[in-house]
Amino acid sequence: MRKIGISLLTVITLILCYFTFSSAGKVFRSDWDVPERAASKVSQYRLVLITQELDTPFWDKVGAGAKRQAEDEGASLEVWGSYGKNQEDFLKKVEIAIHSKVDGIIVQGLDSDEFKNLTKVKAAFYGIPIITVANDVPMTESLRRTYVGSDQYMAGRMIAKQIVSDIDSKGKIILMSDSRHEYYQNQRLTGMQDVFKDYPNIKIINAETTEARDQIIATTRDMLNKTPDADGFIAVNANIAGSMIQEISRRSQVEPFHIYTFDDAPDSLSLLMRGQVDGVIEQSPEEMGIVSVNLIMKWLRNETVPLDKNGYLTDIRMLKAMDRK
Repeated sequence: MRKIGISLLTVITLILCYFTFSSAGKVFRSDWDVPERAASKVSQYRLVLITQELDTPFWDKVGAGAKRQAEDEGASLEVWGSYGKNQEDFLKKVEIAIHSKVDGIIVQGLDSDEFKNLTKVKAAFYGIPIITVANDVPMTESLRRTYVGSDQYMAGRMIAKQIVSDIDSKGKIILMSDSRHEYYQNQRLTGMQDVFKDYPNIKIINAETTEARDQIIATTRDMLNKTPDADGFIAVNANIAGSMIQEISRRSQVEPFHIYTFDDAPDSLSLLMRGQVDGVIEQSPEEMGIVSVNLIMKWLRNETVPLDKNGYLTDIRMLKAMDRK
């Protein structure tokens, strides 16, 4: 009986040894397929693009370019923002992005103390890089890493030179600007004024308004009453153009006036196609989205550090009404 027990124990031991060596062989065989999840995995960077003007043609193009580049870079990108320039909601989105500890923020610059505090203090505390796109704010006041967008000063010069040519270097031009004095609009105004100062026979009338439709109409009416012989209008803030033209059309025909603006308002190109403005400065919103994502990824990967604080400028051109016919 004792011999039978020893023999049985020996058989069991041999069987266990067989399965042990068999399993070990599978582990160490050179053709063993490692599960995909066990392979080295690069964590995906999470980026956010935040704008004050969701679902507008200009910002849709910025978002499309950014999303395409993020996909190429293997990053995740979400587009957040507010509608109709709701600044309170916009700032809340920026703060949420910071507290969510995203890897990078691409944002439409807002020239306000609240925005600068978020970017200069809170984002810096979490070490989150911020790139302003399309609308810049001063780097020293915001600590943004860089800016991607148009040279707004040169855009102002370009539009001023065109209207000077239209009116043969003499006449009266009304500049309709935003009373909030945002940085990018001030850059446009400076560019215009640097051109106009060389033409003593051109008189510039500066008019300020808000983006409220009633206020734009009232300011336009006041300008037409005070300067009935005006030769041209420039809507420095493109969001002013539609209501401004509506009031001009109510008072007289728009054809005698030379009217110019920029392409970053929802109705800019439709006004151009209808011949209600003579020209707009056309920017490169899709390129802005592509370049901003590319740069923030280079910063995150330590491929380009630091980024150029003066910014990375995208193409602009004068688009005339005759070009759209």
